[in-house]
Parts: sequence; C-alpha cells; structure tokens
Amino acid sequence: IMDSTYGAGMYSYNSGLSNYGYGVSLDRNIALQVPSVARCRNLIAGVISSIELELYNRKTGQELESPIWLQQPDIRQPLSVTLAYTVDALLFYGVAYWRVTSLYADDGRPSGFEFVPNTRVTVTTNQYGDQVEYYSVNGVRTPMDGIGSLVTYQSLLPGVLQTGSRTIQAALDIQKAAAVAAATPMATTILKNTGADLPEAQIQGLLAAWKSARTNRSTAYLTSTLEAQNLGFSPKDMTYNESSQYLATEIARLMNVPAYYISADMNNSMTYQNILDGRKEFVAYSLQPFISAIENRLSMDDITRHGNVVKFAIDESFLRVDTMARLDAVEKMLNLGLIDLSQAQGMEQLTPNGAGENTNDINVQ
Repeated sequence: IMDSTYGAGMYSYNSGLSNYGYGVSLDRNIALQVPSVARCRNLIAGVISSIELELYNRKTGQELESPIWLQQPDIRQPLSVTLAYTVDALLFYGVAYWRVTSLYADDGRPSGFEFVPNTRVTVTTNQYGDQVEYYSVNGVRTPMDGIGSLVTYQSLLPGVLQTGSRTIQAALDIQKAAAVAAATPMATTILKNTGADLPEAQIQGLLAAWKSARTNRSTAYLTSTLEAQNLGFSPKDMTYNESSQYLATEIARLMNVPAYYISADMNNSMTYQNILDGRKEFVAYSLQPFISAIENRLSMDDITRHGNVVKFAIDESFLRVDTMARLDAVEKMLNLGLIDLSQAQGMEQLTPNGAGENTNDINVQ
C-alpha cells in the first residue's frame, strides 16, 4: 500500500526510523528541563507560531482570500497553538503529524485538521525498513486518504533528540550534580587535633570561633596541637558554572540559535547590528528550515489548489520595518507612479477615504 497523498509511501534514509520520531534515546519532556533547551525551543516555536499564514497566487504573487482552515486548522484551538505544537515536533523529532478531520465536498481536499503528538504515532514500513506502508495512531491503523488520514511534515533538519541526546544528557548530569552538592553540603575544611581529645562543649566552641573568625578576617591562627586540612573540592573547583555555560553554547549550536540569545557566555562577542538585522539573521539561520517545511507541505496540491501557495506573512510581522522607513518607501513608489493612493493606503492597512471594509458592510458567513 503506497499513497503519497497524505504521507505514506515516503522513504526512510535512516535506520531505526529516526526521521519519523523513533530511535531517540531521550524523552522530550526531560530535555526541556534544561533551561537552554527550553529557551531555544521557545524562541523558535514562539516566533513562528505568532506569524499568520496567507494564501497567494504562485505566478502573480497576488494575495488571495484564505480558506477558513488556514486561519484555524483545528476548530478547538487557535492557529498559533497548532503551529507551536507543529514546530515543536519538527524541532525535537524531525517530523510532525496533522490528522484530517473534515473535507471539502467539491474537491475532497481537507478543510479541518488536528495536531497529533509524535508519541501517539507508530510507523509500519516494508521489509527493508526504507519505505512507509502505513501509520497508526494509538495502535489503530489510519486510512490512506480522507478523514482520519495523516498529513506528515518532514523537517529539513534531523530532530535534536536524535542528534543532541548526549549533549543534552550531559547538561542534565551537570544540573543533577550541582543539585546534589547544594542539597548535601559537605565540609571542605577540617580542624585536626594532635593533642589530647577535647570535650564536646570545647569542640563546639572551637568550631564557632573558627567560623566567626573566617567571617571577619582571612588570616587564621592555630595552636601547636591544631592543624587545618582541606577536604574534597569546592563548588568552584568542580566547575559547575563553567560546564553549564559550555554546554549551553553547545546546545545553542545544536539548535541553530545564536548563543547570545540564550545568554551563553562562551560566545559573548558579536559585531554591532540593529534589531531588524538581528531578526533577519535569526530568520535565515534558525527559523527558515521550519518555515519552509510548513509552507512547502501546505502548498502541495493535495491540500492547496494547484497554482496557489501558502506563505508566512513574516515581512508584515516579525520583519516589519519601522513606520518612517515604510512611509519613505511608499512615498518613493507614489512619486515614481508604481502605485496609486489606494494601493499605498492598503499597504499601510488604511481604509481609503474612510470607507471600505467594516463589519457592517460585510456579510459574515
């Protein structure tokens, strides 16, 4: 059984089905306990999920009226939530799943979806393990098309749970070691008495006097029968902080996020750039693989009519320039005759002459 319409019949280039979310050695929820992992995830998923999806004509670039599902794929939750889950799955597992919940009567294309977590999906391949035959959700085989079938999103990058499990586990180990050291403090200095044993009251008094003296001054005085010895290593000697910063930098590299975005001190030098330039760099190197994966899948003919394309409105939101720069560009285009006044007002989302779109003039369906 092979039908590429909703994802079956795809090829696996990795053993163990790792590009379908399996073969991972680390649980996602445990990985998110590392602050740098959570920060990178929140940056990537948070920014992409806040951007609207728009429908365009592929040849002319004209913006078209978006179908309802493009504004809200799942009727039970906002678009931003569905997109956040989708990007999260692509980031950690390298694949994400939407299940078709409804169809258009005229052409049979999907009109509604729901996000399905990777942990609920299993994949059955052919005898060679290089081609998917069908999917199952909660152990129940899904149909190859129509309602209940799966739309799969393939990431351009491998999931970080497959490529970075050792790095993330090392960060978890450092956290655990630091937590144990904090929860079970041990003496780092002992006072050894080479003379006669002292009664308990004098021992407690000696320790109290030693602690008080160390608080007030750095120079110590010991009698001929007392000797100070260091025991074990201090937290600084254990390099917990340095190791955490190093691993934070490694995690930033793993997840293609600039190290300074997560306050990783290993890479604290950077050249000057304004906010917009920084955002463009973040989009190009961190967000674009996930943006392209979602745009390309939703633009395929089994979901969107041939000749149309789905795109994130990133230039109108995350990369939108300041007001003065936009007005300067609009003024130049007006002077060159490239646009008219109504088009200029539309570019700035202004209603021409106070008339046009409002809730009273539109028949809402």
